[in-house]
Parts: sequence; C-alpha cells; structure tokens
Amino acid sequence: MLDDFKAFILKGNVLDLAIAVIMGAAFGKIITTFTEGIVMPFVGLFTGGVDFKTKFYDLSGKLGAGATPEQIDAAIKGGAPLVRYGQFITDIVTFLIVGFVMFMIAKMAMGYFARLAAAAPPAAPSSEETLLTEIRDILKAK
Repeated sequence: MLDDFKAFILKGNVLDLAIAVIMGAAFGKIITTFTEGIVMPFVGLFTGGVDFKTKFYDLSGKLGAGATPEQIDAAIKGGAPLVRYGQFITDIVTFLIVGFVMFMIAKMAMGYFARLAAAAPPAAPSSEETLLTEIRDILKAK
C-alpha cells in the first residue's frame, strides 16, 4: 500500500497540480496587494476619494458611518454583523484582474500550441491505413 501511495504521489500530474496550487496562492497574494495598493486608490481617486475598505452597513447600528478600518476590523473580530460592500467591490476588482491575466495566459498558450501544431508535419499513415487504402482502391477499380 505504501508503494502504491508513493507511485501516486510521484506521478507528474500530482506534482504539477501541487506546484500550480502553490504558485496560484502566491499569485493571488500578489494580485490582492496590487489591487488594494495600486488599483483601488486610483478607483477611489476617480470616485471622489472614496476608500472602499471603509464602506459597510452595520446591521447592529453600533458603528457610525465614519468608522476607521481599525474600528471595522475590531467590530468584525467582536462579531458585529457588518455588510462590507466596499470589501466586496474590492474583491470583484481583484477577481476581474485575475480573470483577465488568466485569459491572457491561456490565449498566449493556445497561440503557442497552434503554432506548434502548424509547424509539425502531418503524420504518415500507419501501415494499417495504407493497407486499407489499397484495398479500397482495388475494390473501387472492380
């Protein structure tokens, strides 16, 4: 059983998947930082200085509209019922950035694979196909 598990773990697909998950997590952190640190300040600038991190609706009514991010974090840790629509908007922007980057990577990869397929010479027919073609031609001639 240990040998079977070892063979399963050492298969290329499992290792590729593990690497992809780790790279995806690191990539996700980079995109989150990019979105929160670069994109959202510009979005806030274009929307009149709005900081989306501080946009929420407090269902309990305990937090005021001008709460700081620290107060919001403390309320969340304290279990206050907050609808954080600003964070949701930030997460949507992050998702769109990740989706666009993945689309561009897939598009480049498909273009690369298409060039490889076009450059590869067509495979010669197998001996079975050649024999069947000859039989077909003989039957057509009769």
